[in-house]
Amino acid sequence: MDITDIEAAAQRIAGHAVRTPLLNAPLLDRMAGRRIFVKAECLQKTGSFKYRGARSAISALSPDTRAKGVIAFSSGNHAQGVALAAAEMGAPAAIIMPSDAPRMKIDNTAAYGAEAILYDRETEDRDQIGAELAEARGLTLIKPFDNEMVIAGQGTTGLEIAEQATEAGIEEAEVLVCCGGGGLTSGIALALADRAPHFTVRPVEPEGFDDVARSLQAGAPQVNNRMGGSICDAILTPSPGQITFPILHAHCGAGLVISDDDALQAMALALKHLKITLEPGGAAALAAALFKLEGDADVIVTASGGNVDAPMLARALQLDAT
Repeated sequence: MDITDIEAAAQRIAGHAVRTPLLNAPLLDRMAGRRIFVKAECLQKTGSFKYRGARSAISALSPDTRAKGVIAFSSGNHAQGVALAAAEMGAPAAIIMPSDAPRMKIDNTAAYGAEAILYDRETEDRDQIGAELAEARGLTLIKPFDNEMVIAGQGTTGLEIAEQATEAGIEEAEVLVCCGGGGLTSGIALALADRAPHFTVRPVEPEGFDDVARSLQAGAPQVNNRMGGSICDAILTPSPGQITFPILHAHCGAGLVISDDDALQAMALALKHLKITLEPGGAAALAAALFKLEGDADVIVTASGGNVDAPMLARALQLDAT
């Protein structure tokens, strides 16, 4: 896939996805010793960038295929994006979600009109559940990141970053992206390789789940040893995707790794200085810009999701107050 796929996705989602703002807060700049620009995808429909990829992928299906319905696996943000995009286009949607996913994300998925099917990730096989359901109903699987039309949709974020960076007079920058399986990171990297080749895209992951960073260093996909244990649930994946990794390897710089406390502090600072609400995984790139990145060059970060429940937000604010 290439820039033409992203441009086509931009046309398909135009008038539906939000052109999210690129925010800046002088006090954050002073704290970091550099200018930090925040691409606020937490203000996207459904509260995360995932709506872009879902709308892109579902709109690319033939009318007959779309009418039969779609199915997706997700702990929350992809679920909500697929649920809303499918509802907007009159397509049935079934979302297979772990029973321990944040309650707000499960409830919102159902509220958008999808059928939320819960499973126990410790004892049940979601792939088997999904395969049986897809075959029985004739549903099309919309993968969360390893799908070219999903990646193309996420890449529209990169097109907007390039345009907004030009408007803001940003000539060179490191672009830090909250990264799970790499759909958003690879889409942005493809877009910027064409539109802003002087920018360097770098994935950001939680400690213990830095499979993309290790994969880039090794030159081959690496696998995490565990699937749980970080509050950054939105960006926990076992390994990079088969489609995303070659793009990441070709276009990205070295990965960065943040702690859960880093994410919580970034959440509190985003609310205080930018007036936006972030979930832990959606705050990872901002955390890296504030606490892990060396130098004083401009940096652009994705604030990729804002679907956080009240107890987690309170935890972030309490940490900031101590």
